[in-house]
Amino acid sequence: MIDIHTHLLPGVDDGAPTVETAVPVLERFGADGVTVLVCTPHLTASAAREVAPDVYADVFAALRASAPAVPVLQLGWEIMLDAPGIDFRPPHLHLGRSNAVLVEFSRHGVPPGSTTELRRIRNSDVVPVVAHPERYVGCGPGLIADWRSAGAVIQVDAAALLGSGKMSKQARALLEAGLVDCIASDNHGDSRSLSSARRWLMEVGTEEQADLLTRVNAERLLAGSSMLPVPPLPRIDSGMLSRLRDLILGR
Repeated sequence: MIDIHTHLLPGVDDGAPTVETAVPVLERFGADGVTVLVCTPHLTASAAREVAPDVYADVFAALRASAPAVPVLQLGWEIMLDAPGIDFRPPHLHLGRSNAVLVEFSRHGVPPGSTTELRRIRNSDVVPVVAHPERYVGCGPGLIADWRSAGAVIQVDAAALLGSGKMSKQARALLEAGLVDCIASDNHGDSRSLSSARRWLMEVGTEEQADLLTRVNAERLLAGSSMLPVPPLPRIDSGMLSRLRDLILGR
């Protein structure tokens, strides 16, 4: 598995506060089968012009010095699109050494012109990866389809698959519509994991989708290759969802 969205760079945002918090998470991820992990601290687009390429170099080096050999760590950002027209071509804003940038919108609502902004980013030879669209108020499959047509990659959070609330229903609806390219943990130094999503997908009999969503497309993204289409997931009844949740969470 490859995890492109985590907040395990210690002490820089609302994620892992210390190296001592981050390292056990990395050890668990390695044991689960995560081979590559990207640390993506929060950044706003309006501040991206000023952020230095090496701003977190020392913090990243300290984490790598204490971390296990697997997963291999890479550095990126999760960038809040609080202002349009920002140049995302500088490589230090990208996920690892790719041409992709992880972006997010406010969970209170997607701004008008979101599709136009994502198309502008893609037309600059940068691939926008939209994080956790299941969180955004008023963000339905139609808008997600528009984003993908504009060249955006869609990333859903793993934890959303196991829930029962509105965000979880939205995440599963996007998977059922074949509108998701990859899944990530969005771990903040806590118990969230990518392996829970992979196990969930395996349990519902969608092995092909499990590999595409948790490994293949993330690997291709970091290598600068295009996404492979993920077949729609079958609809799962509420009774089976409850049993899967209990099984995976150990209830």
